[in-house]
Amino acid sequence: MAGRDKGTPEAEERQEPVVRDRRRVDPETGKVREQAETAEPAPGEGAAADGEAPEAADSAEAGEAGDKVAELTLDLQRVTAEYANYRKRVDRDRVAVREQAVANVLTELLPMLDSIDKAREHDELTGGFKQVAESLENALTKLGLTRYGEKGDPFDPNIHEALTHMYSPDVTETTCVEIFQPGYKVGEHTLRPARVVVAEPGGDAAPAEAAESAAAAEPADDGDQPGSEEKPAG
Repeated sequence: MAGRDKGTPEAEERQEPVVRDRRRVDPETGKVREQAETAEPAPGEGAAADGEAPEAADSAEAGEAGDKVAELTLDLQRVTAEYANYRKRVDRDRVAVREQAVANVLTELLPMLDSIDKAREHDELTGGFKQVAESLENALTKLGLTRYGEKGDPFDPNIHEALTHMYSPDVTETTCVEIFQPGYKVGEHTLRPARVVVAEPGGDAAPAEAAESAAAAEPADDGDQPGSEEKPAG
C-alpha cells in the first residue's frame, strides 16, 4: 500500500509544498519551470565573467566626457577673451570720438578767446562783458582746454611755432622770448601751436658772422672776378 501511494495523485499533491519552496513550479498552473535552472545564473558567476567589460566601457566614457569638458572650457575662455577685447575697443573708440568732437568745438572758439585776450590787454574787459568772458573761459577749462606759452619757456618745435629768430646773450638755450599768440591743447592733443619769437644763445656778433658765412657760401659773379673782363674783339 505504501508503494502504491507514492505514484498516486494524492502523493504528488503532498510533495507540492517541497517543490514550491524551491520556486521551480508555477504557483498558478502547477507546472515545473524547466528553464529555472538555466535562466538565472548562479550569484556571482555572470558578474565575475563580465566584470572587465563594464569597467573598460566606463573608463572610455569618462575619457570622452573629460575631453568634451576641456574643449567646451577652451571655447568659453576664447569667447570671454574676445568679448573683453571687444568691450575695450568699443570704450576706446567712444572716448576717441568724444575727444575729437570736443576738440572740433574748442578749435572754433579759439578766435573768441583771442578777442577776449586783446580786450583784457587794453583794459576793455569790464562790466557784463567781463563776466561773460570769465564764464566762457571757466567752461572751456572744464572741458579740458589748456592754454600754454609764456615768456622764458624753452622752445619746443612740437608745440611752438617760431615766427622770428634772433640771438641773445641773456639766454642759455633756445628760448621763447616773446609770445605773439598763445597755444591751446586738450590733453596731449595740440589744437593750435603757440606763435613765438625764439632767441638762441649768442652775442651781437653772431648775426654778423652768420651773414658773412652766408655771403661766403654764395658763388661770386663771373663778371666781378679779376681777369674776367671781356677783351675787345679783333
